[in-house]
Amino acid sequence: MASPDWIEQVVERWSVLEPELDFEPYLVTGRVARIATHLARHQEEVFGRYGLNRGEVGVLSALRIVGPPHRLSPTKLFKGLMLSSAGMTSRLDRLEERGLVKRSSDPSDRRGVLVDLTSEGRELVDAVVASNTIEETELVAGLTSAEFSSLAALLQKLLSRLESEGDGAP
Repeated sequence: MASPDWIEQVVERWSVLEPELDFEPYLVTGRVARIATHLARHQEEVFGRYGLNRGEVGVLSALRIVGPPHRLSPTKLFKGLMLSSAGMTSRLDRLEERGLVKRSSDPSDRRGVLVDLTSEGRELVDAVVASNTIEETELVAGLTSAEFSSLAALLQKLLSRLESEGDGAP
């Protein structure tokens, strides 16, 4: 068994200070939060090599995976990526300035806008995802196949519950 990590030490100390409270959920939520921080740092490092950040890769990836013509409305993008409208606008501005996406009028809604992934954007996001996939494979390499499958299923169960409660379902 692994030695106590930082989260376990925090839970133990709080349990002594406030014995009437159950701090056990932090063994999951605290670890998930720390893992998310580590993953974000690794992703930012990989994406930074391509002059992008995680948010920009999220937009390019969302456009790439919808299939041809790789087009979505800004509303679908910001809802799927759990962003504000203003946050999406600034990301789109940066990506459009670099020639990675192109905004155009929606022919079915004269007030609407559509965002298209350009060929340059497609090439770049494909390269970024390939690099990041190698990195993330290394990050989970310490898990056995059974551990990986079990963890993936448990995280899916937790995420599904959170998103069904309105905490950002795409």
